Amino acid sequence: MKIAVLRGPRDLHIEERELNTSDLAPDEIWVETEITALKIGTDRGNYEGAEQVPGAPGYPRWVGDSNVGTVRGIGEGVTGFQVGDRVVSRYHHQSAYVGRESESIVKVPESVDSENAVFSHLYTLSAHCYRKAMFTPGENVAVVGLGVLGLGAVALGPLFGARVVGLGNSPARLEMAERMGAHACFMSDDADLSAKLDEFTRGAGIDLVILTANPWPAFRTAVEVVRDNGRVAIVSLPGRGEPPLDFNPLDMRWFYNKGLALVAVSQRGGYLFPTESDRFDGVRGCEHTLALMVDGRLEPRRVITHRMKYTEMVEAYEMAYRREKSMLGVVFSWRE
Repeated sequence: MKIAVLRGPRDLHIEERELNTSDLAPDEIWVETEITALKIGTDRGNYEGAEQVPGAPGYPRWVGDSNVGTVRGIGEGVTGFQVGDRVVSRYHHQSAYVGRESESIVKVPESVDSENAVFSHLYTLSAHCYRKAMFTPGENVAVVGLGVLGLGAVALGPLFGARVVGLGNSPARLEMAERMGAHACFMSDDADLSAKLDEFTRGAGIDLVILTANPWPAFRTAVEVVRDNGRVAIVSLPGRGEPPLDFNPLDMRWFYNKGLALVAVSQRGGYLFPTESDRFDGVRGCEHTLALMVDGRLEPRRVITHRMKYTEMVEAYEMAYRREKSMLGVVFSWRE
């Protein structure tokens, strides 16, 4: 099989590796990849050599964690999948893989397009931001950072009962956020931002901020715009790759005077106080996200700006490295 291997910063190769598919263990599943997706934030950081990414700090590293493919073989003990099923997983940029039934492999409903499904694990992370921050329908939510993950939070908000405002630094991203369902969008550096948010919330304030951007100015925006006793769900890595701070992120005016709650969000689960039977773990959360795609209420494919062959992957990562403004969602085809 073919797999993308990062041997050092900006040193990406498509390599051939052996994959044993003739002797599957009882719980193993053999999947042939159809498409994978590139996440501009985390995947670009990985490509650049960031240390705060999966697989760091060593090399070689695998890249990518959004994979849709077709089941080509199953072990004798597998009960949840059949040959021919389409599945989405968090496996890497690779042409095929053998995984275990207990891993984050989820069956894709027939009516869900693969280009939507490939973002389902990522959008499940967007959904976790609402669940873990104890969102209540009717609350005002600001999404700071309008990449693929942030746009997922924008799109899911109205489905969960939120009034959503998108905050970003690119007019094109604001336009995309409106297309994805935001009730309003503003530039983060708008001199009148406070007044506009006050009008948007009818004086009630922003109850929850979902922070998906790494730069410190985005963190500052998040803690400034949220109301007193509000929550900030952080699904980014604040300060990664940034120059030294020019402000105190734990300033008294935000955390003592405003009484903010910071909530760290990851793929591990969907509740602030999880139990052993956390309903929205990665797999069940992904199944819920896919269910929202069945009738077209959620369409992640709207964020796709580039459709490329896997042989063009190095070019795509270099475009991401150059911060090309036209790039947002990228999918790679692995079918010859």
